[in-house]
Amino acid sequence: MAQQIKCSVSECQYNSDMVCDAPMIQVDRNGVSKASHSPQTKCETFKPRS
Repeated sequence: MAQQIKCSVSECQYNSDMVCDAPMIQVDRNGVSKASHSPQTKCETFKPRS
């Protein structure tokens, strides 16, 4: 069963009614060597709406 990934970034073209519909996602550390909480991560899959 596919998991739904919630997304509140309305400016992303993969946001479909608050759910990410990208074929895959990539999440990276936001410039830290070891993430310990959410703000230290970022979504690299973001693509602005055209």
